[in-house]
Amino acid sequence: MDPDAVAKAFVEHYYRTFDSNRADLGNLYQDGSMLTFEEAKTQGSQAIVAKLAGLPFQQCLHKVSTVDCQPSGPGGGVLVFVSGLLQLAGEQHPLKFSQMFHLIPTPQGSFYVLNDIFRLNYA
Repeated sequence: MDPDAVAKAFVEHYYRTFDSNRADLGNLYQDGSMLTFEEAKTQGSQAIVAKLAGLPFQQCLHKVSTVDCQPSGPGGGVLVFVSGLLQLAGEQHPLKFSQMFHLIPTPQGSFYVLNDIFRLNYA
């Protein structure tokens, strides 16, 4: 397993899905998964999708600037750190964001998101 390849493929899939249909992100999470979105913690696939679908904007476009990753633990996990710009529909200026994912391998050979931390960068 190449962590860089996993991270790149995951990031492309995640943000393409987020930008087109957030409800489709549910299969990336499991019941034990946790999302921290601007300090608000949400646990479980259904609750995470409800949180993401309920954000106060309908259309957006993520522009990824950097993707850093590291292998995580003996089980084959991958830590992924992303920074970039978030362009909201109707807004002139994009917002800077950072997001961290902890990916865990599944027995079927794919990965799910155990931990997801999102933060807008205002500095």
